[in-house]
Amino acid sequence: MILRKAHHSEIPTIWEILQAAIAQRKKDGSTQWQDGYPNLETVTNDFVKGYAHVLVENEIVVAYAAIIFGEEPAYNDLQGAWLSYSDYVVVHRVATAPEYKGKGMATLLFEKIEELSKAKGVFSIKVDTNFDNFPMLKILEKLGYTYCGEVVFRGAPRKAFEKLLK
Repeated sequence: MILRKAHHSEIPTIWEILQAAIAQRKKDGSTQWQDGYPNLETVTNDFVKGYAHVLVENEIVVAYAAIIFGEEPAYNDLQGAWLSYSDYVVVHRVATAPEYKGKGMATLLFEKIEELSKAKGVFSIKVDTNFDNFPMLKILEKLGYTYCGEVVFRGAPRKAFEKLLK
């Protein structure tokens, strides 16, 4: 499995993966991603800005994440306290292809993001998620992310987490 920047030709596949994740969130009874976000324009913008990353197996896209080496403005207004206030990586829009769900791909994706972050000399990863995104909350707990408080992202409160890398 390889984590790499997405190719332009993969945007339709990424969008299909995100659409499946949006449908799954709805099926789970969540309001997360039920308001037209993320959308195809979001994915295209991720690509243009260099945020779009894919986890691939034999060039088949199995998972997607927007990986941002830079600041997330919403994180400046955390109701709580971050573990650090140095450079960090932000992870948004994590989704796994439906046929790979339950096979540890999202966990592997985060492990690969940690490797990428360390290789770039950044030793903090910050992520937020909906209070009812139990699969993501489980992954964050399993990988040792610390709950730091709440941020408001796109008008809704979200649980914010950080992991310091060694």
